[in-house]
Amino acid sequence: MAAVAKTRSRNDGAAVPLDETDKRLLNLLQGSFPLAERPYEEIARLAELSEDEVLRRTRRLLDERIIREVTPIFDTRVLGYNSMLVAARVDPEHPWRAAKIINSHPGVSHNYLRDHDFNLWFTIATEPGSRLGVQGTLDVLAELTGAESVRQLPTLRLFKIRMDLEMEKGTETLAAVAEAVEYREPEAIELSELDIAVIRATQGPMEPASTPFASPASELGMSVPELLAHLDSMRARRALRRVAAILFHRRAGFSANGMGVWQVPEDRILELAPRMASFRGISHCYQRPTYPDWPYSVFTMAHGRSKDECDAILDSIATDTGIDGRRTLYSSTEFKKIRMLYFTGAHQEWEAQYA
Repeated sequence: MAAVAKTRSRNDGAAVPLDETDKRLLNLLQGSFPLAERPYEEIARLAELSEDEVLRRTRRLLDERIIREVTPIFDTRVLGYNSMLVAARVDPEHPWRAAKIINSHPGVSHNYLRDHDFNLWFTIATEPGSRLGVQGTLDVLAELTGAESVRQLPTLRLFKIRMDLEMEKGTETLAAVAEAVEYREPEAIELSELDIAVIRATQGPMEPASTPFASPASELGMSVPELLAHLDSMRARRALRRVAAILFHRRAGFSANGMGVWQVPEDRILELAPRMASFRGISHCYQRPTYPDWPYSVFTMAHGRSKDECDAILDSIATDTGIDGRRTLYSSTEFKKIRMLYFTGAHQEWEAQYA
């Protein structure tokens, strides 16, 4: 069997005290990072700070593991990858053994132990042209882990995916409904060789420097304005969602995440799911398939500073929508959480051992 990834528990550490300027800066880095030659200069203007102060604070927040990385966030499905959420029933006495094997696949970006009979919940993606595909990959993982059952929960409709923690305001803001966003189904696009080269050059952590796009532009043999124009075209084509800071939740003060799953009637999903997605404390909202023993059609991921705050967010959704058929699954262990890297060759290497 291939070498397996090291198991990760929820060891990001306790929340780190942040001043109000740090919190304002973290909100801007998560939600307002521009495609610009000097993006930190623009962030500084919004934060009413100097560019040097923004860069100094950003480097400190990285060093203190409040910020995981500042990075372009590409859309897996638009890039042509097949992906889904998977729930597996594995040995409850030794779930880490199965988790280590599952984590070895480069398309597994998140893997959590949750309080349910299906105790291991992970996201997996396979590359365009994969010989195994998602089904074949899950068959291999089921055999290697000895999973008693593997439940596929593919995305039928995506209503929201935006991991953006509200650092300045409290529970009332997280639990408030905003204007619902119009539902638009993401579709895979045809990528050019330049698109793929740009993805390879820009993905992963960006250096906290005054001109962070200069290095990948040089690697690509482009000017910075040319690279920014291409990234902007990829954003228009929905291949690039945004550039943003990704935080270590626990160290940023968000110690709880609850996966709220809802029994929404089929004929009301397009009406209610966008409204559920609009709540500030919800990062992800999807429609997924139901099963005879799993009647939950809409999944919402709530993030809060405590379990009570997550419950408040989900309770507000129930009050607003009138849907009370709900279950909340909390994670007890984080086995893996990474940003997936695209078109690296790692998928082919993994499949070469099993396909």
